[in-house]
Amino acid sequence: MRPAPLAALAVAVAALAGCSMITPAPQATVTATATVTATPEPSIVPGPTVTETATPFARPAWLATTPLVKNDNDLGDPGETPAELRDRRLEPRPGAYPDPETDEWAATVTAVPADVLARSSWREECPVAPEELSYIVMTFWGFDLQPHTGEMITNAAHADELVSVFEKMYERRFPIEEMRVTTWDEVNGTHYGDLNVTISFECRKVTGGFSVWSQHASGLAVDINPFHNPWVRDGYVFPELAEAYIDREWLRPGMIETQQQTIADFTALGWTWGGTWTDLDDWMHFSATGG
Repeated sequence: MRPAPLAALAVAVAALAGCSMITPAPQATVTATATVTATPEPSIVPGPTVTETATPFARPAWLATTPLVKNDNDLGDPGETPAELRDRRLEPRPGAYPDPETDEWAATVTAVPADVLARSSWREECPVAPEELSYIVMTFWGFDLQPHTGEMITNAAHADELVSVFEKMYERRFPIEEMRVTTWDEVNGTHYGDLNVTISFECRKVTGGFSVWSQHASGLAVDINPFHNPWVRDGYVFPELAEAYIDREWLRPGMIETQQQTIADFTALGWTWGGTWTDLDDWMHFSATGG
């Protein structure tokens, strides 16, 4: 991993954190338990005609405006994917940091600033202490073909290796819609069925109404483009309007399978991908612990 923070970004994060930058420690060599053979990346397959808009990357005004009624498993009923989202390629909403001035990769890793923790989903009952978490600010490539500045809270023990994978994704121009810290209400409140935020730490239980803590509640997992890579189990889909993305043969930008090397990069670090599980499909999900 070779973080190359832009000077302006480093100053902004230092001011937010109120502390000195934490220099990422050298990564330990990881021996994978199985040989990962890189395969040629699949071609993105044209699918059914989708609705064109005058501003192709503009976010529909109706996103996150229609609440879903939750069932006993804390999920809404699956719904048909709106035409505008069948091949979803949206610009991110404004984030905590301005977009970078160049397309140079940049990343910083610090302790989680108090104000960032306050707007996150962390609570006293979460299974991880703030001191066990790290705050990452890094560049990501958007669906609008522009670089953006994202933020992510994750487990401090895996922050550096997580950054190394996202750097490679950026170099390959893998598009990400949003990368920001999610709030308690976003994580545990109303569902709208259309969220698409790439995250690591979220203080919540396992998706599907289970009573055990998710690996996300300790920052030990990451979800990438959830709408493009949904969770599917027992007839339910999360996000609930992502039904069009259950079709993994129609490859569209933002789907994990369009860049098999990302799966290989995580596997080489000992992380597992939810797309290989047998009891459910969780294409968004990579875990440092296998859960």
